Amino acid sequence: MGTKNVNAIISEEQNDNSLPVLDGTLGPSAVDIQTLYSRNGLLAYDPGFRSTASCKSSITFVDGDKGILLYRGYPIEELAEHSEFIEVAYLLMHGELPSPGQRKQFDEAIGYYNLLHEQVLSFYRGFRRDAHPMAIMVGVVGALSAFYHDVMNIRDANDRELAAIRLIGKMPMIAAASYTYSVGRPQRYPNNKYDYASNFLQMMFGAPNREHIVDPVLARALDIILILHADHEQNASTSTVRLAASSGANPFACIAAGIASLWGPAHGGANEAVLKMLMEIGTVENISKVIERAKNKSDSFRLMGFGHRIYKNFDPRSLVIQKQAKKVLAHLGKEDPLLEIAMRLEEIALKDEYFIERKLYPNVDFYSGILLRAMGFPMNMFTAVFALARTAGWVSHWLELQGESHGIDRPRQLYVGKTLRHYTARK
Repeated sequence: MGTKNVNAIISEEQNDNSLPVLDGTLGPSAVDIQTLYSRNGLLAYDPGFRSTASCKSSITFVDGDKGILLYRGYPIEELAEHSEFIEVAYLLMHGELPSPGQRKQFDEAIGYYNLLHEQVLSFYRGFRRDAHPMAIMVGVVGALSAFYHDVMNIRDANDRELAAIRLIGKMPMIAAASYTYSVGRPQRYPNNKYDYASNFLQMMFGAPNREHIVDPVLARALDIILILHADHEQNASTSTVRLAASSGANPFACIAAGIASLWGPAHGGANEAVLKMLMEIGTVENISKVIERAKNKSDSFRLMGFGHRIYKNFDPRSLVIQKQAKKVLAHLGKEDPLLEIAMRLEEIALKDEYFIERKLYPNVDFYSGILLRAMGFPMNMFTAVFALARTAGWVSHWLELQGESHGIDRPRQLYVGKTLRHYTARK
């Protein structure tokens, strides 16, 4: 194994010795290497896909250098301030914000399909009470394909739309039931007098034998959390959904695969890791020691919630989450020492040359755990809430992929194993 010098000619003109350059509407251009192997016998080597555009998409745009996140062209800050999650879900799926009539129809469809089949609820009893909610969600969402054979024709646009609506509609009950089962409480059913976020909260925290009044401030905070996490371009879980979908797999299996990918601590579990880190820091007085540990290359300690694979500037979602965390804590009359630690840690780190040079800014996970904890969510439900939100993005990418014609995704590899050898009998 080794390296050799090869001159790659990049040109906008197509000829035998060039690769075409494709321009998007925003962001960097892409070298089209689809014919690189067939014409030149070469593969592109890009571990982690850091410089690879795996598809064309018109759903979400991220500019990590400038700290920009757009859903279908709309800044995430504007949507978080003025919109609602169901409206954003419609936007991601269809490309435009709904008219009042379209919004009403979409709301009614979500409400019509938000119940789980009773036999699906019986599946929960097959899991241990201490099973992680994400383990339950992977299994239950995958099992939905055994119940909805009428939406298995992914070549039919109406069936695809119905499958997407069913997934968005049922995910709150699936997630809430994974929690209520773990604490031995009967599951409440959806109530269509509530909006999407409020419905999830009443199923999570209400009991079947009494009325549950949802706090509108908490419902709005959750709705904003869902908006901020609804999509984020070609991250690991979204890429997993698209990879599975390229084989023609049913939508429930594809979303179950996305949930499994999201479960990883480097992806959806990061906000839980931040909260654990803040608990370990304990007091504001310990922050300076922690920062010194983070700078020490020989120390395995890492500051969680700082830096991002994409963002080299402020994550635009982090400022929105911080504002909501303060608002909810003030509304509830709580003083969370972890919020004080987080804010002081952020203040010190942003003035430190070590973090400035490396462009390590707080990301969305830095404050979202504090907010979710203030709202009453246990830590093992943080990623489940993330999955609930991201379902809107996953189904939008699944729908978008159905219009592509490149066939099943099949990444290649740079083989570094043994060369040809022949079997000889062992004595």
